[in-house]
Amino acid sequence: MKIKTFKVEQWMNEYEDDAIYNLAETCIDSLTIGELLELAGKDPDAYLNDLKDLRLTYGHIYGSPDLLNGIASLYESVKPQDIIPTHGAIGANNMVITTLVEPTDNVISVMPTYQQHYSIPESIGAEVRILQLRPENAFLPDLEELRSLVDENTKMITVNNPDNPTGSWIPRDVMEEVVAIARSVGAYLVSDEVYRGISEDGSYMHSVCDLYEKGISVGSMSKVFSLAGLRLGWIVCRDPQVIEAIRERRDYDTISCGKLDDLLASLALAHKEKIFARNAKILHDNREILDRWVNETEDVWYVKPQAGTTALVYYKKDIPSYELCERLMKEKGLMFTPGACFELENCVRIGYAFDPELLKTGLEIFAEFLKTL
Repeated sequence: MKIKTFKVEQWMNEYEDDAIYNLAETCIDSLTIGELLELAGKDPDAYLNDLKDLRLTYGHIYGSPDLLNGIASLYESVKPQDIIPTHGAIGANNMVITTLVEPTDNVISVMPTYQQHYSIPESIGAEVRILQLRPENAFLPDLEELRSLVDENTKMITVNNPDNPTGSWIPRDVMEEVVAIARSVGAYLVSDEVYRGISEDGSYMHSVCDLYEKGISVGSMSKVFSLAGLRLGWIVCRDPQVIEAIRERRDYDTISCGKLDDLLASLALAHKEKIFARNAKILHDNREILDRWVNETEDVWYVKPQAGTTALVYYKKDIPSYELCERLMKEKGLMFTPGACFELENCVRIGYAFDPELLKTGLEIFAEFLKTL
């Protein structure tokens, strides 16, 4: 099976370790184990001392009860039996697509999005139809265009909600229309929801699993939980046939998730309100820093992100995004992700959910650099 180079991951692999100002990071400022234990009200010395007696055998094959209950708590209508733990959301997306998609199918994917959603089905031999998200529509799906793309061979529609890289958020009424379109042809609706969890106003963020019997939600501990090092994600679907099919395929690439990953993820999920409170402040404060900078900088523009941790920022200079980002790295040590990694040009993806001083410095360097072009 041949598959295209994963552009965004190759970019991160090549430059991330050398960045002085890393504004390509997409996770909210990562927690240390000590910070996690403090937020959970645990005594670090006692907790870590108890860990020394933990036998590092395989973990629960389908996830511990604490983990499954914790994940279920993120949804309105999900039970533990509807959940499959995976090696990160990247493992979850791969498992869903390779289990359900056949070469005779067509798959509709939004663009821009995480490349798995269109390159994996393409590698299987399925026809991939792109639903372009546009800034003039606030990067939300055009429902009429989506209706024109589906047919009796549409096996799957995939969205990224909140969207990576734009930070758009599909409102519930719009998502219900997307569900109706999927239901009209019996298609699965996969929603990559790794950035879901922390809303602008603190309200519950709906999931595709809440709205559709064939909705498949993908999540992880990486982005809004600040625990990417755990490498733990999940698939959620209320259709038992989907869960059974994915579990059968899962035996070929996942025996179990790591025992320590399960343990620490369960702890974080049990205290998610405290983690979300910490991370909501980082998100909201830094989003305003980014918004002020965009409004004050004449060479850039964007659609303000509504959720998630990233923004797609357009620049008013005639230089390809990959060349721009390479020069920024080599000349300034400043790292963004080129728009070309998302099949777009004259824009960069900026992550903003970390140290505010780092964000401010990186943006100032970018503004000065644009003046020299």
